[in-house]
Amino acid sequence: MQGTVATYDAATRSGALLLDDGTELAFPARAFDASGLRLLRLGQRVRIETDAAGEIIRVTLPTMP
Repeated sequence: MQGTVATYDAATRSGALLLDDGTELAFPARAFDASGLRLLRLGQRVRIETDAAGEIIRVTLPTMP
């Protein structure tokens, strides 16, 4: 699934994404940390992985494996 970064707080390493249908999903610091990324920018497209409960567990760039 993909979304667009709506908010990102570098101090807490958490934020929120907007999916293509307009749904906003928050992601915790552990999902950002699992990506290996160092920074996100507002408006940046990202790919997300979710667990069975629908919580975001990893935020990566669309070009990352």
